[in-house]
Amino acid sequence: MTAQVTPMMAQYMEIKAQHREALLFYRMGDFYEMFFDDAVAAAEALDIALTKRGKHDGDDIPMCGVPAHSAEGYLLTLIRKGFRVAVCEQMEDPAEAKKRGSKSVVRREVVRLVTPGTLTEDSLLEARRHNFLAAYAEVRGQGALAWADISTGAFQVMACPPVQLSPELARLSPREVLVSDSLEADRQQLIEESGAALTHLSPASFDSHAAAGRIQSLFQVKTLESFGSFTRPDLSAMGALIDYLEITQKGNLPLLHPPSKQNAGRMMQIDAATRRNLELTASLSGGRAGSLTASVDRSVTAGGGRLFERRLASPSTDIAMITDRHDAVSFALENKAVSEDIRAALRQVPDLDRALSRLALDRGGPRDLAAVRNGLSAAMQLAGFLKGLELPGILRNAASDLQGHDDLVARLDAALVVEPPLLARDGGFIANGYDADLDEARTLRDEGRGVIAGMQADYAALSGISSLKIKHNNVLGYFIETTATHAEKMLSPPLSEQFIHRQTTANAVRFTTVDLSELETKILNAGQRALAIEKTLFQALHADILDNHARIGQTARALAEMDIATALADLAREKDWCRPHVDASRSFVITGGRHPVVEAALEATGAPFIANDCQLSAAEDAAAISLLTGPNMAGKSTYLRQNALIAILAQMGSFVPASKADIGIVSQVFSRVGASDDLARGRSTFMVEMVETATILNQADDRALVILDEIGRGTATYDGLSIAWATLEHLHARNKCRALFATHYHEMTGLAARLDGVTNATVAVKEWEGDVIFLHEVRQGAADRSYGVQVAKLAGLPASVVARAQMVLETLERGEREGSQRKDTLIDDLPLFAATPPPAAKTAVKHSPIEDRLKDIHPDEMTAREALALIYELKAALQD
Repeated sequence: MTAQVTPMMAQYMEIKAQHREALLFYRMGDFYEMFFDDAVAAAEALDIALTKRGKHDGDDIPMCGVPAHSAEGYLLTLIRKGFRVAVCEQMEDPAEAKKRGSKSVVRREVVRLVTPGTLTEDSLLEARRHNFLAAYAEVRGQGALAWADISTGAFQVMACPPVQLSPELARLSPREVLVSDSLEADRQQLIEESGAALTHLSPASFDSHAAAGRIQSLFQVKTLESFGSFTRPDLSAMGALIDYLEITQKGNLPLLHPPSKQNAGRMMQIDAATRRNLELTASLSGGRAGSLTASVDRSVTAGGGRLFERRLASPSTDIAMITDRHDAVSFALENKAVSEDIRAALRQVPDLDRALSRLALDRGGPRDLAAVRNGLSAAMQLAGFLKGLELPGILRNAASDLQGHDDLVARLDAALVVEPPLLARDGGFIANGYDADLDEARTLRDEGRGVIAGMQADYAALSGISSLKIKHNNVLGYFIETTATHAEKMLSPPLSEQFIHRQTTANAVRFTTVDLSELETKILNAGQRALAIEKTLFQALHADILDNHARIGQTARALAEMDIATALADLAREKDWCRPHVDASRSFVITGGRHPVVEAALEATGAPFIANDCQLSAAEDAAAISLLTGPNMAGKSTYLRQNALIAILAQMGSFVPASKADIGIVSQVFSRVGASDDLARGRSTFMVEMVETATILNQADDRALVILDEIGRGTATYDGLSIAWATLEHLHARNKCRALFATHYHEMTGLAARLDGVTNATVAVKEWEGDVIFLHEVRQGAADRSYGVQVAKLAGLPASVVARAQMVLETLERGEREGSQRKDTLIDDLPLFAATPPPAAKTAVKHSPIEDRLKDIHPDEMTAREALALIYELKAALQD
């Protein structure tokens, strides 16, 4: 039956056999078509029609297709649904294939394997987020993690023991992670749980000896010493990543920056649970809205947005670097006019990194050339703004990287139109006047008739025959015609030397010239010739840009640095944030601290945010723990989170939402806030809480900042109290860290008198006629109750339930005060639960004389004197 397979289908099946793990986008003219199981899967995933084409082994062949011009949208849908796509293109013109025979098939090849970690198109990427491809390797018990963003060129590696893998994946959020087939199953499960696509490679891809050669070949160096000192696991991870790029990009490797080794010790460590709880880059619902990034990122360029997210995800622990970043923000804050000029120029900056990457991968078009031109032009404009200014270190270095592109910008500016088309094959992107041959071709293409008329006039003048005409027909093409009366003159020297006789008719004689023949050829081929010239010029400009890619990359990074400094200054100016003082001490003193996300949400409603202080300064080799009590809804969780966020913002290089902040370097931030289960792994809410708490107690060092909320609440009261009690003692005695510990177990407040460095704090509330009013103020001292029943009432529980709860609470509290030994005795003493509690007595409405007096007042009818007299009257009534 296979003999009945058509040549085209035979070609398809041969190519598909080489890419069994991917959907094959098989180019057929203006469509990408899929067949067999690929078609069935794609039609369902894309919600498109499933049809059929021909037969195979007696059965219909399922088929579906998508238009080539809109394929990117379909690719994105497939990638998001977990598919990989092999893009198979036509590598020759169908006319060329026909020269080999009527049954010859157009030559096709897979030019690219599209996977989650190898996307480069703007339409498939989030402009303000990196799209990392990572590789994890283990060699003799030592691990390393390498990652790259081929859309920007970023390429880094770091030592990563297995215990650190989860936090690093949470920090980087890679879209795809490469692992060896031999990697332990628990590591693979951990990677899948991070949300990244897991891709297996053979152990040969992770061979560290072969990896060194791959890296040297990619960067065209003979040794890696200039890049740094790399371990065998480092080389293994980087080599696997490069090998995978060679596979997916079919040898057309992206422009990666030389690999740099990142030191985990120079970054604040934040584990996955803490990132989730603090909502650094994504809210608990999963979107960007409501996250810290969404609330405070004021950057105006795509590169600046990615840099902001990187720094927020990886706050520094290097005091010198933090200080330099604060200096840059201070300069932008103090020089408002300069800062605004910089931001205005930056708004015109396209995404240089991604335009450069697409050009390097031969996926770029005229708009990418224009993006480089516009970005470099804006950089030169910025350099002019900053010339002569006393800049701090970071901005001074950035300013120096903005220059040196004069020749390239001038060439691009002269060559390109203002708004070029998306694709080079469309033509029309080279400006008039840039290339004489192109201008001539366009003139012939667009104004051929006018050129012929000009030549006719020249020949008429030369011959002295005013009736001479240049005509055209399908047999002769363009020809010169005179009447028969002028034949003798045209056929005699000197005119016969230029005019070549072609045909004589009854009434006319026809001639041609070498110039006319050449012009005819040019006119007929002018359109194709103009397009071919533009493509040649595109390749020349493309090569010029790639020759300068290193310097362009430096400029892109400098623009992002400028963007971050001015964005953070703009934020600090508008929100009245202060510059934090960060040093090597173990201080943590926040005056008037605020939660940036909650404050922004309250601003939208016109409500004020109540600022609070935090004092967690610890002596050497001692803990500083604030034990926070108070009712639910009072703001304990907000207070805990805001102080962790202040530390993170300070060490990323930002000003902070406070009136004053003194922070000793925080090496780690741990958060156990909020409740959630993990049903997929069979973990209850309490089990998740215990796992996260265990992580904190096992890993927190003496420079960590720990925030814990309601430890032990998911189990029996005495079990929970004992766990919370022991946890606090461990933090104090073993971890010796700075911590905020919120609890409803008021019994724990006694620890403040027994443990040095432990203090009590409470969130103030006020009771008014049976209701509770939350003041959101953190004060020294301990709460004596939790006001749970009052909060339940505010939540809208039925009045009968609230009354019943109050009755049970009073009975239990009375039994505790009286020293009852048995809980079941207390329960037996309560009225039956089935019994309906007596209806609450209606509170008599009290009429105030002041209220009665105000009801009769009409403010619009009062004079100023009458209003003042009324105020005195009401004040006297109030005193009575």
